[in-house]
Amino acid sequence: MPQTIISSKTKEIIIGPDQPFVIIGERINPTNRKLLAEEMKAGNLERVQQDAMSQVNAGAQILDVNAGVPLADEPKILADSIKLIQSISDVPLCIDSSIVEALKCGLEAYQGKALLNSVTGEEERLETVLPLVKQFGCAVIGISNDDSGISEDINVRFEVAKKIVERAMDYGIPKEDVLIDPLVMPIGAINDAGKQVLELIKKLQNELQVNTTCGASNLSFGLPNRHGLNTAFIAMAIANGMPCAITNPLEKEIMQSIRGANVVMGHDPECSDWIMNYREPREKRSRRKRRS
Repeated sequence: MPQTIISSKTKEIIIGPDQPFVIIGERINPTNRKLLAEEMKAGNLERVQQDAMSQVNAGAQILDVNAGVPLADEPKILADSIKLIQSISDVPLCIDSSIVEALKCGLEAYQGKALLNSVTGEEERLETVLPLVKQFGCAVIGISNDDSGISEDINVRFEVAKKIVERAMDYGIPKEDVLIDPLVMPIGAINDAGKQVLELIKKLQNELQVNTTCGASNLSFGLPNRHGLNTAFIAMAIANGMPCAITNPLEKEIMQSIRGANVVMGHDPECSDWIMNYREPREKRSRRKRRS
């Protein structure tokens, strides 16, 4: 089984299909968060700090950090956010930007082995991001689209993933340090998107022997009761071999689904994590027994 290791200065997280599911907290991202974007642009990172700790307390093992604020100094904001988070928490980080200079500044600020988000199969992106991955010894998320765009054919997306892995290995980056995002498409627009991505997850694990990740909430875009769909999807993705995903740990339904899937898959020995989170407090059990 492939294992991807991500670390902070003092803490190591192992990602793999035989490991408990790893939650990458998605909240530190100013996209569609106007107040956070304004604060980050002004150099106010209090909300970043709050979001970091609330996600860790809710169960996130890795935090995605994105500072993509238009017309702002993204490299500096990203580096400052990383330094702040690492000063208050030992969780590893996923450094997230579409700007290569910001990725570089984030990696220079980071202590440990980061996860970089992301590289695509586009030639220019491969030639600029993979040297950074090699230089800093980090892991990277490879997104299954290239210069031709995003294909609805999972076999095309598989070939793009294969290209990314092979190019990474040409740079001396081991395949276990490449997590492939198979691209979860909105099921409201593409009816068999869920079935296809589950098939692709298995194909990537069995044939390419790499770990996978995704933005889990993409599946439900544009539909009502998104939490319900996301909860169902993430459990099914785990059953099909996906070992981690970028999601919101503050959503209790999502966390319950993940913990339940860990139990069913045998990744929660003696159900200890499930019991710790859902067993009634002793005082409440005692009161219930007295009433009966």
